[in-house]
Amino acid sequence: MPAPLATRIRDWLREAMIDVRRRYLMRVWKMEIGEGTAISMSAKLDLTNPQGIHIGTYSVVTFGAAILTHDYVNQVNRDVRIGDNCFIGAHSIILPGVTIGDGCIVAAGSVVARDVPARSLVAGNPARLVEHNVETTQYGVRVSRAVYKAS
Repeated sequence: MPAPLATRIRDWLREAMIDVRRRYLMRVWKMEIGEGTAISMSAKLDLTNPQGIHIGTYSVVTFGAAILTHDYVNQVNRDVRIGDNCFIGAHSIILPGVTIGDGCIVAAGSVVARDVPARSLVAGNPARLVEHNVETTQYGVRVSRAVYKAS
């Protein structure tokens, strides 16, 4: 059964707004944001050093997440790099100078202070490696592993 018309219109408008915001951040603030990347309207991106934000293709930055590229106390600007097919959870904080590899998942509420190797799941404050060799598809959706019982 197809979704109601109001739901389809709402979904279409949401996708259009996300694309408009991505293009705005790229053109006006000169951020590097890959094709298909979705950044929540409530995500906070550091505008003190906006050219320091580099996000790969088909990644997601969810609501309330903060990506910082400057450290006011130490007077330094450092680039933040987020790879392709990553998922940055709600209210996570990515600190200046951090590189997050391709296919990573950052759990909600995590504070990422160090580099994250590709295909990793990190969580906590400070964020620590919970799992490695994680498989993700576009938008950081985890590929579920089938569990087979011996018969």
